[in-house]
Amino acid sequence: MPRPTQSTSEAGDSEVQLKRELSLLNGVTIVVGTIIGSGIFVTPKGVLEFSGASVGISIMIWIACGIISLLGALCYAELGTTITRSGGDYAYIKEAFGDIPAFLQLWVNLIIIRPTAQAIVSLTFAYYALQPIFPSCSPPQLAVQLLAALCITLLTWINVMKVRWAARIQDMFTAAKLLALSLIIVTGAVLLGMGKVENFDDLFTLHKPISASDVSLALYSGLFAYAGWNFLNLVTEELKDPGKNLPRAIYISVAVVTVVYVLSNVAYFTLLRPVEILDSNAVAVVSYTTCMVSFLLIRKSFPKFWPPRAPEQRI
Repeated sequence: MPRPTQSTSEAGDSEVQLKRELSLLNGVTIVVGTIIGSGIFVTPKGVLEFSGASVGISIMIWIACGIISLLGALCYAELGTTITRSGGDYAYIKEAFGDIPAFLQLWVNLIIIRPTAQAIVSLTFAYYALQPIFPSCSPPQLAVQLLAALCITLLTWINVMKVRWAARIQDMFTAAKLLALSLIIVTGAVLLGMGKVENFDDLFTLHKPISASDVSLALYSGLFAYAGWNFLNLVTEELKDPGKNLPRAIYISVAVVTVVYVLSNVAYFTLLRPVEILDSNAVAVVSYTTCMVSFLLIRKSFPKFWPPRAPEQRI
């Protein structure tokens, strides 16, 4: 973790600053590692459902979500190069509106927004962990909730006891979740190469009517999986040459995530029929693939709610 250094302003006041030790590659990995999580396995059902069960429209929604995220990220890049302090939203609101609005935003973020997101991801992890034990039905809700709470408690305890242990475990699971997605994408590519394209017949056919509100809900579902594109702004103060590297890291990482998400959905539609995706609480937890895919998803969702994530600590 970068150590703080002291600098003195013209007025002679001592000011603590963080060393600029993060490279462009570090910035890209922070954003990619933060965005990619269990959302890509949970939200495809919602996107497909509100897209009229159309494979083609669903994929277009995922591309649109990537473009929207990129536009938002570029706006944040402009803010990050103008206000170069770490802290993200807190730093920008404080600069524009003062201490009280920034204070309120910070506490809403810490008390409502972050815990809610962590709860969703921890419940996803618990669901996948218990699914192989209940192959013919959904796991009991109470068991899912208890396991999710136990995991958050355990990870928090490890972080309190030894930060170095926490960092090493997080690195291991970050690599594992990228491997999990790669395996799914490669499997889909192999099956496509073997001619398994029947799920892509009538690509843009609507199987049920959709409205403008349905499209909005589909976009909202997809954007949940892209959450995290603003995390690099939390460590702007530690990024080398932020004027150049911040926007570069943002559009490289969001573009990479968009490509990965689109390829993942193509793989899903290659492996599963739309009706199978709509009938399951999470894609790919069906029939003979349950145990293998659940193991991959456990490995992938686990690091998403790992407490010691460096960008969040900069708030």
